[in-house]
Amino acid sequence: MSTTPRVAPYPPPHGKTARRLEWPFLPPHLRAWIERRCGSPVVSALTQNSGFTPGFASVLVCEDGSRHFVKAASVKAQRVFADSYREEARKLAALPPEVPAPRLKWHLDDDWVVLGIEYVAARTPQRPWVLEELDALLDSLEEVADAVTPPPDGLALETAESEFAPLVEGWPAIRSARTDLDAAHLAEAEALARRYAEVVGGDTLVHTDIRSDNVLIDPEGRALVCDWNWPVRGAAWFDSLAALIAPRGEGIDVDAVIASRRLLRDVAPETFDINLALYVGYFFAQGELPSPPTSPHLRDHQRWQGEVCWAWLAERRGWS
Repeated sequence: MSTTPRVAPYPPPHGKTARRLEWPFLPPHLRAWIERRCGSPVVSALTQNSGFTPGFASVLVCEDGSRHFVKAASVKAQRVFADSYREEARKLAALPPEVPAPRLKWHLDDDWVVLGIEYVAARTPQRPWVLEELDALLDSLEEVADAVTPPPDGLALETAESEFAPLVEGWPAIRSARTDLDAAHLAEAEALARRYAEVVGGDTLVHTDIRSDNVLIDPEGRALVCDWNWPVRGAAWFDSLAALIAPRGEGIDVDAVIASRRLLRDVAPETFDINLALYVGYFFAQGELPSPPTSPHLRDHQRWQGEVCWAWLAERRGWS
């Protein structure tokens, strides 16, 4: 398979992007409660430093040899992240067993939101992406789409059309800031992005945040999809297209991949252009914001993703 020139090396340090709470700094009463749920005292905690949020996320190794993946956030001090974990618990509990994802075992919703999630002896994908692991992820995303079309009964979800509306709000600032880009091409991209509601709708539970730190590769090479915080009801192809952004930026020929995948190969080219333009608007706008102190690599990640989507869109539209 041919390759695509890289936009630039991915700037954040792979697997070392998060500044997280660590086990000794959780309140003693909370540590005791977690140990009771684990069924054994914790002897070590392996902090998971991928991702871009500051909540507690560790593999807890217990005295009896068992391992447990636990996430936690303070409702008072980390409300946004506690809300995110609360939503993740709700979504994980509703996922059908056919979905390739670690399962929720227990959770607490009090002054802290705590999730006990099935431990899987797995790792995040390699960076730069390799085709074998991308194929594994796309296989799993096809399994996901099969299992959650339509979404599980009783799981209230916003539609992609309503949830993605804020993604087009940054275009006036982008036109002012990105004077290095052709104004006519920016205007064309903005016009495409504003048509997003024509293409993103559907009847599939869509993850919406597919990237390498939300994926695990197990010892058999199967991809597991993690961090089900903010899914929506939308198009079945959406997550598979999102999965191609970083591989495209790191040199994989994603056009050949698209032609080989059942969720992507029959989608109209203009649909992908509209969605890439939507991503451009979101990532370019987010990349101009100050870096949050709890996530020092987030803006570098977003700027890089934006440049990948812009280069990909420019190639597809024939812009010089």
